[in-house]
Amino acid sequence: MDSLQDGNHNVVTSFILLGLTDNPVLRVILFMIILCIYLVTVFGNVSTITLIRISSQLHHPMYFFLSHLAFADICLSTSVTPNMLVNFLVERNPVSYHGCGMQLGSIAVFGAVECFLLAIMAYDRYVAICSPLLYSTYMSPRICILIVELSYLDGYVNAWKFTGCLMSLSFCGPNQVDHFFCDFSPLLKLSCSDISFIEIIPSISSESIIVVTVFVISLSYICILITVLKMRSAEGRHKAFSTCTSHLTAVTLYYGTITFIYVMPKSSYSTDQNRVVSLFYTVVIPMLNPLIYSLRTRDVKEALRKATVRLHL
Repeated sequence: MDSLQDGNHNVVTSFILLGLTDNPVLRVILFMIILCIYLVTVFGNVSTITLIRISSQLHHPMYFFLSHLAFADICLSTSVTPNMLVNFLVERNPVSYHGCGMQLGSIAVFGAVECFLLAIMAYDRYVAICSPLLYSTYMSPRICILIVELSYLDGYVNAWKFTGCLMSLSFCGPNQVDHFFCDFSPLLKLSCSDISFIEIIPSISSESIIVVTVFVISLSYICILITVLKMRSAEGRHKAFSTCTSHLTAVTLYYGTITFIYVMPKSSYSTDQNRVVSLFYTVVIPMLNPLIYSLRTRDVKEALRKATVRLHL
């Protein structure tokens, strides 16, 4: 154990992440799979950001938010994946106490930002479909920049709550974290402090973010559904629904996983299930988002086709 003596106690100065498996063969296989996922994640999201920047037809609020979602996906995956890849290759990869806090804070920031951006994108679709004549007023460049800045601010506030609670804990016993990253719940189990109050604050913070953003998304799509059903044209209904399918797919995937982790009672699932679901929302979903939007959004596919043609000229 990496620790310092403090009176009669050992003060932990670093943690050992136990990772996903101890099986050496499986570790090599997982290393190759997750490395490929990470490379696709970075390439896909960087390509999305670049395409939105260079394609004038994508200079709309929806794609402005999508570019920030792509950035959040890169940062969320990078917070976890590189260190996890190292853990597959070495038997013991200590993470310092402050390094663990930084990783937890980074995940809390960009996980929350992703929630807010998905809610903003739902509201954007609501305004575009239900109040098209007021769209340029409600979603002006200044307003778009402001609400994105507020999303990052709220993300940092969420991270401050998680890291602040972590730094207030004392660790004087085991330092092996039963996870592949420094998640708050496994770290709580190692603390020798009274956690009865500390564990409530991050839980309230994450759950309130989920509840508020789910409410915005649900209300937006209820209004969209009512408006679409009132349309007389079948073509108009199809066009309205087609602009929402990629976003709804991304929302379903992301909220399905984070709700499992942060809202459901801890006693209802095992540690192994927690690791698998955490892997999905921190590593797999950031790879899927650019694929979802590029394959299901007509404007993105058209911009990608034009960009490809220009490169070959």
